[in-house]
Amino acid sequence: MIDPTRHRQLEELNMVNLCTQILYHSRNELYLNMHFLDISLSSLGLEADPCSKGIATDGYLIYYNPEALCSLYQKGRIYVNRAYLHMVFHCLFCHLDTRGKRGKEYWNLACDIAIESIIDRLYKKCIHIAPSPFRRETYLRLGSKMKVLTAEGIYQALQTMEVTEQQYYRLATEFYVDSHERWDADTPPGQPIPRQSKWNDNREKMQTEMESMGQDTSKSDEDKSLLEQVRVENRERYDYKRFLRKFAVMKEEMQVDHDSFDYIYYTYGLTMYHNMPLIEPLESKEVYRIEDFVLVIDTSMSCSGELVRRFLEETYAVLSEEESYFKKINVHIIQCDDQVRADTVISSRQQMKEYRENFVIEGNGRTDFRPAYEYVNRLKAQGIFTRLKGLLYFTDGKGIYPVKMPSYDTAFVFIQNQYEDVSVPSWAIKLILEEQEIEEQIGEKGGIDL
Repeated sequence: MIDPTRHRQLEELNMVNLCTQILYHSRNELYLNMHFLDISLSSLGLEADPCSKGIATDGYLIYYNPEALCSLYQKGRIYVNRAYLHMVFHCLFCHLDTRGKRGKEYWNLACDIAIESIIDRLYKKCIHIAPSPFRRETYLRLGSKMKVLTAEGIYQALQTMEVTEQQYYRLATEFYVDSHERWDADTPPGQPIPRQSKWNDNREKMQTEMESMGQDTSKSDEDKSLLEQVRVENRERYDYKRFLRKFAVMKEEMQVDHDSFDYIYYTYGLTMYHNMPLIEPLESKEVYRIEDFVLVIDTSMSCSGELVRRFLEETYAVLSEEESYFKKINVHIIQCDDQVRADTVISSRQQMKEYRENFVIEGNGRTDFRPAYEYVNRLKAQGIFTRLKGLLYFTDGKGIYPVKMPSYDTAFVFIQNQYEDVSVPSWAIKLILEEQEIEEQIGEKGGIDL
């Protein structure tokens, strides 16, 4: 006679093995149809969880309820493929880590709509299901408000649409695929790479892979659409702090090098021989710092004063970091529309703080970027700048750009959904900041008083 407990355990084990095979086959089928997802598809392990509601991921593993997964498979293999891809895309676009202070329910809904819109545009046999009229209507309504359907954009749109409770539940039911209960879970032990860094790297590699295939004239429209989505996400996930460090230079600074100095021998010498330390402290250390720098603010009528202040807040927060900048800096904050209206020289973090607090826009003419460059070039020729590494131009992009590339790096900084970058020169760096993320970062830092 077979032990009932043993029999039940064997049945559960068989079901887990079956589910493992189902998910492996799903992963392989997705890979055969989308080679550019090879790294991402293999980045998620599998773990059975009978207590879970259905399927879910924490960015490291796919957790599944065996009964729920088998039920989904019986409905159709395509549904399993879509669910697997749905979770991979959540991870790729960092939905698990970028909610910030947004409302959880609407953020979850926005993420699901964004992902399902991507999958519905991928006309691959292994995942294609004709979208319902309600879905198509939702995509059209949201598409009228933004070029690319991102979770951040959809969330903002949902806030302005005044969605009723009934409408919310209809949307949530229509676009629900996986549980998001593990998004806020702690990082499992033994993980060498932080979750967001891991998937940012995967997404950048995915873009490279897709662009390398771009020369193929047979490349489908849906693949091109996905590539555009990935480009937008990669561009918008750019860390502003990391971006500013592009303009840092290596310089020797007078300070104790704590990495090279051994205090044990130093104090031992003072103890034994009083005024005779065994090792003298090193007086200098080579560090990356930003010394000469230019911030140009577009003060034309098309550029919001409030957005300018928020940009200054975020820049100030980065400048306030002790390890990133010299104690004595040479930052020129230039206000310019069709001519240079003001040039304020900032030489310390305290001055930056005071300027930020008392900032007043000067000028409201049309936008012309050339006068600012001509002005900076004159300062450089006069020796005002000795180590000018770069110029940051905060604008909406609606202006006349210089034809000639300057001798220093240039970046044009835009606010998402409030800019035009069609004519930005190829030699310039483009950075898009999201308005809500700037607000959240400022709120978290609280202005940073030093």
